[in-house]
This record gives sequence, C-alpha cells and structure tokens, in this order.
Amino acid sequence: MPASFQPGPADGDVERATRRWLERAVLGLDLCPFARGPYEDGRVRIVVSAAKDANELAGDLEQEMKRLADTDSSRLETTLLVHPGALVDFLEYNDFLDVADALLDALDLAGTLQVASFHPYYRFADVAADDPANCTNRSPYPTLHLLRESSIERAVNAYGDTDAIYERNIETLRRIGEAGWRARIEGEE
Repeated sequence: MPASFQPGPADGDVERATRRWLERAVLGLDLCPFARGPYEDGRVRIVVSAAKDANELAGDLEQEMKRLADTDSSRLETTLLVHPGALVDFLEYNDFLDVADALLDALDLAGTLQVASFHPYYRFADVAADDPANCTNRSPYPTLHLLRESSIERAVNAYGDTDAIYERNIETLRRIGEAGWRARIEGEE
C-alpha cells in the first residue's frame, strides 16, 4: 500500500455519525421541528456515496433525486446523501450547489424537490468563521439533503413563523458554543 494512501471512513461509521448528528443535534436541540416525525417513522433515507469527485457525486445525486420523486412520501419523506470522499473543501462544496440546482431543472424537479446543504465547515457569508451560528448547517460529513417542496409547504403552514426557528437556533447554538456543539455530535456529552 502506498504511503500516501489514506483510507476513508467506512460507510457504517459515516452512517452512524450522521444518525448521531440527527438524533443528538438536529432532533436533540430541536433545530428542525419538522424532522422528528419522518425520522421516527423511518422515512428518512441516509445514503453514503462512494463518490470521489463532483462528477461521480452528480450521478449519485441524480439517482437519489429520481428515487425520492418516484417514491410516495408515506414511505420516503427525505434523503440525506452523505459524501465523505467528495467536496470536502467547503468552497468547492458550495459551488456544487449550482450543479445540484441545475440537475433539479434538468430532471424537471425544480418546484418538486429542493436541496439543502450541510457541511462540517459550513459558513454563512455574513457570519464570522468561528460564530456558532454556522453550526445550524454543520454536519459530520458533507451532506446534500433532498427535500420535498410539498412537505416544506405543509410544515411552514403548520408552524407559522419559520424565521423564529432560525433565530431560536442561532440563540441555542451561541449559548452552547462550538465546544458544546462538538461534544453533542461527537458523543462526548
């Protein structure tokens, strides 16, 4: 084995870390009040992509978009496409979101599905790199979250003021800080 070879995490480890993040951070901190029902009902698909570059990832993303669009929401509500070997650089990942949007258009799924973005180094454009508010979109591995527009509409109609969610999340994350966030997702808390 060449000295430069660095094996990536095993798929099972990636899925376990993603589930821990969902359970302990997203659900545990109630960052997304709409996520608990689908997760507890087993309607959240977690797929670990073996992609090593943007082209391979685009192929996996296309496949998962089609699967989600073709599956009744009573069986599958949302998909997390986790890609630990592709787009680990946040700026490259962020640029790939244009590819994801173009793929939605090409598949005639714009307005039906949308892609939300999560990354270990996520950073909002108007926020300092060390601001815990960035953690609202931080995940253990780069992740593309495929959502149904109809589900988002129903959730927003049921919840009302969704800006309050974002504001509450920022307040929570600033209160626990980066160390509290890390402890939660890494299982140290």
